[in-house]
Amino acid sequence: MRRSATPKLHAYIAVVALALAAAFVARRPEMVLVATPFAVLLAVALPTVDQVANVEVSARWPRERAVEGETLSLGVTVRADQPIELLSIVVDLPDGLALPAGGEATARLVAGESREFVFPVTCRHWGAFTRAEFRLTSRSAHGLFREDGRAAVHSVLRIYPAADSLRELVRPRETQPSAGNIVARGVGAGIEFAELRPFQPGDELRQVNWRATARRGQMWVNARRPERNADVILFLDTFADVGTSQRGTLDLSVRAAAALAARYLRDRDRVGVIGFGGTLQWLVPGSGQRQLYQIVESLIATQLSFSYAWKDVSFIPPHTLPPQALVIALTPLVDERAVQALVDLLRRGFDTAIIEMSPDVFLPVPPDRTSQLARRIWHLERGLLLSRYRRLGGAVAVWDGKRPLETAIEEVARFRRHARVVNSF
Repeated sequence: MRRSATPKLHAYIAVVALALAAAFVARRPEMVLVATPFAVLLAVALPTVDQVANVEVSARWPRERAVEGETLSLGVTVRADQPIELLSIVVDLPDGLALPAGGEATARLVAGESREFVFPVTCRHWGAFTRAEFRLTSRSAHGLFREDGRAAVHSVLRIYPAADSLRELVRPRETQPSAGNIVARGVGAGIEFAELRPFQPGDELRQVNWRATARRGQMWVNARRPERNADVILFLDTFADVGTSQRGTLDLSVRAAAALAARYLRDRDRVGVIGFGGTLQWLVPGSGQRQLYQIVESLIATQLSFSYAWKDVSFIPPHTLPPQALVIALTPLVDERAVQALVDLLRRGFDTAIIEMSPDVFLPVPPDRTSQLARRIWHLERGLLLSRYRRLGGAVAVWDGKRPLETAIEEVARFRRHARVVNSF
């Protein structure tokens, strides 16, 4: 805490000085009586000028995790070893957290007293927040001295993105051996009816279709399709971000990835994440609620890391891209390295779907005709790029964050139902 004199102290000193000067000049001793109360107050207060109060501040969150839109109660405990006539505490929170009430509270403390303040904090944006700062202002007895200080309390709070609820998903072309909710193409033990076929040695009696057997005069059985799961890899392009840190293409990618991961894991699929950018980050495919928490934790830690080094998919560890996995790329398609990496994935035969995080909504309006013409040329080049991806068999949809994510997923699914691969780029 740093102590300084208040305007009140300066006013008292000025009154005493003026009264003494007037008594001396006018030779009126009674003028000294005017300054006596102020002089007594200064005589009592000035010896305490070096007694700065030691204020201890501690803070706690009610829990370590929350979701966007929630309101949490930040508990701040203050303790002082010296009496404080008026203590004011102001909370400074990082972007993404907000205090609707302004974040200021006042109280009077006696020596050794602890006082707890509760501030309602609104979680406005996803992220990991590790630092909260407090500005402290206290006034000593009689309000003649003011003490200012700052305190920083480290308390980790993770805000998860509010993911959209998805009803439809992009289904992979190939499934994995484990049980799941996807009806496989092959025939095996399952529930979904596939076809009727003649009885073969080894078939179980419960597979026999007795109605078809009675009608055709020989034994026929029901062939069924098994229910399998899939491996899904969420491929996040972290080379570039168009927009601001809280509203840009990277923000859209994280929100889309959180929604897709939650829905695929709910269907008992295995989900992994690859952050392909200046630094390569990955999470091996897994399933279950624990995997969902790990994915969300990795997503809120996603950030840009600028690098001029050229990277391709050969940098990705092989076990993070399992065979027959569905790769869903979430990218603004503005960095050439990410563009070529997706081309490489398509040419290597990976089942790839691309959801472009449209940068258009985050770009400023062209100020003149030259800028407008440049924007049109840029749009034509991007349209040509998307058409080339489609010729390679990659389903492409554009999402701008204004419409539901399901519309982009439906575009991808519709294209995949009618896609024809032309092996050229």
